[in-house]
Amino acid sequence: MTVRPGKIVCVGRNYAAHAQEMGNPIPERPLLFLKPPSAVIGDGDPIVVPAASRQVEHEAEIAVVIGRRLRRGSEREARAAVRAVACLNDVTARDLQKTDGQWTRAKGFDTFCPIGVAVEVGPDFDFAALEIMGRVNGAVRQHGHARDLIFPIPHLLAYISAVMTLEPGDVVATGTPEGVGPLIAGDVVEVEIPGVGLLRNPVAAEPA
Repeated sequence: MTVRPGKIVCVGRNYAAHAQEMGNPIPERPLLFLKPPSAVIGDGDPIVVPAASRQVEHEAEIAVVIGRRLRRGSEREARAAVRAVACLNDVTARDLQKTDGQWTRAKGFDTFCPIGVAVEVGPDFDFAALEIMGRVNGAVRQHGHARDLIFPIPHLLAYISAVMTLEPGDVVATGTPEGVGPLIAGDVVEVEIPGVGLLRNPVAAEPA
């Protein structure tokens, strides 16, 4: 299943160890932000490092694809609204994230949202059993489990749906584990969810 989202809702600092490595407190409620659909690329497509940033980093994430409209849903309704699971890389210009004071530019460059092929799941799917890994040039940099999320996936979806309606095809990225790090031209970055898939993208410099 190819993913073409109407919107991409992301969750910051949803693993305690990642919040700590960034020097941030653990949030009291889900920290939401958006990535534009224009940032989406697929498996094998290059991530382009923009000239505007000197510190582009990978963030391996478990993403869910919405299959039915969800507005002010319960956690049970939120679970039933998920159609599929996919690998996602929330590529971030870390220096711009720090200097801008908000995250739109840092998260929104073209090619900054690689998403793998989505695998459909049933209503009884165990999200907590999911595992996520991030590798650069074959070396593991990130490794986490959905059971360690501060805000579990059904809770996230219910929370988001009280703010904005989730429509079929929308993607929710659930947060990244510790170990985020730099990407430079020539690297190959991988995000893997065992049993779901592998997302692999080369990294290129912006053409002069």
